[in-house]
Amino acid sequence: MLEKFTTTIADLVSKSGFALEYWQNYVMIAVACFLFYLAIKKRFEPLLLLPIAFGMLLANLPNAGIYHSEFFDPSNLDFWTAEGKLMVGEVLKHGGLLDILYLGVKLGIYPPLIFLGIGAMTDFGPLITNPKSFILGAAAQLGIFIAFLGALALGMTPNVAGSIGIIGGADGPTAIYVTSILAPEKLGPIAVAAYSYMALIPVIQPPVMRLLTTKKERSIKMKQLRPVTKLEKIIFPVVVTIVVALILPDAATLVGMLMLGNLLKECGVTERLSKTATNELMNIVTIFLGISVGATTNGVTFLTLDTLKIVAMGLAAFICGTAGGVLFGKLMCWATKGKINPLIGAAGVSAVPMAARVAQAEGQREDPSNFLLMHAMGPNVAGVIGSAVAAGVLISTLS
Repeated sequence: MLEKFTTTIADLVSKSGFALEYWQNYVMIAVACFLFYLAIKKRFEPLLLLPIAFGMLLANLPNAGIYHSEFFDPSNLDFWTAEGKLMVGEVLKHGGLLDILYLGVKLGIYPPLIFLGIGAMTDFGPLITNPKSFILGAAAQLGIFIAFLGALALGMTPNVAGSIGIIGGADGPTAIYVTSILAPEKLGPIAVAAYSYMALIPVIQPPVMRLLTTKKERSIKMKQLRPVTKLEKIIFPVVVTIVVALILPDAATLVGMLMLGNLLKECGVTERLSKTATNELMNIVTIFLGISVGATTNGVTFLTLDTLKIVAMGLAAFICGTAGGVLFGKLMCWATKGKINPLIGAAGVSAVPMAARVAQAEGQREDPSNFLLMHAMGPNVAGVIGSAVAAGVLISTLS
């Protein structure tokens, strides 16, 4: 009787959450707790970090059975066809909760829906009234291509290098979208790096901005933007969609959903749809995306040398993107004889509206009466479009 009782207890322990077999799982649980701290205490993008951290926590607890990374390994012929197609029906039949939610990432569903919500929340007016912002948004994509070349130099395959490079655009949904197509096996570290750096924009960008600008440049006040008509705001998303789709079809999905969201906002006849895109739909997709991305970070497969390289190159890409925007802002400042504050160039990365707020904060740090937010929103919105276009370039070139 005692032997049976002992066996039962041992069996319960082996199936409990105390049966962590690898030290890497403990490390990732600690990382998840640190992300909880950043999200809750420091308020670093809690809407993103909190779901990611919780997915990370769940993925590293044993025997939960809610996510199985082996289902998404193309070598697993129980879930993949010989032609390399995922058998979605098998995942739905045998998968846990996070396996099913992860299908939205794997099939490229969540990122375009996030873009729909971003478009419905974004005012393109500053970009329309100041088209020069497109140049700053393009300059801030410099980090994408520098990181791409750097990853190639370190021996990464072109597909993986392209996925790492897109981190430099500071656009989590775009990074996920590109990686799910080009290098799905690297989705976990790339997504976590992209979203982590987005959340840390207030920490990463200011030192770069101060290093590359003078006090006089940071104090420049820009003249007020002209009002934008309703007709301009309606025409803009339609024209951008047509132009981008004709020039670069691979970017049409992301740019098209971004512009659809904005058209819902600006047309004045779809208020209910606009509210749904910005609230209910956006919130639901953010939860699903965050928790399923976090679930890909099982410590055994996540804590590798390649992951550390990805995190380091992602940071370098982000810094180079910020620097590219600021340096081009300095060039425009010189060309306009001091009419453009170079700080707004840093907002050319596509983290809306976080990067624009950082530019505003840095400007007011030098002069409390300086208001750069609306000027910075132009490059910021241009950066969203620019990162989607850069994604299209990488996909069309490498896939």
